Amino acid sequence: MNLKRAFGAVLTILGIVGLIYTGINIINHTGSVTTLTVVGLITLIFFFTGISLVRSTADETK
Repeated sequence: MNLKRAFGAVLTILGIVGLIYTGINIINHTGSVTTLTVVGLITLIFFFTGISLVRSTADETK
C-alpha cells in the first residue's frame, strides 16, 4: 500500500467523520449556519479528494 493510497484513505475517513458530525449538528439544530456550512464544505472536499486519490493511484504489487 503506497503513501498516496494511505493518505487518500485517511482523507476519506476524515470526510466521512466530518459529514456525520455536520449532519448530527444540523438535525439537533446546534451550531451556527455559517460554521456548519464551512465544516460541511471542507469535509466534502476531504471526502472527494480522498476517493479520487484512492481510485487514481495504481496498485504496485510485485
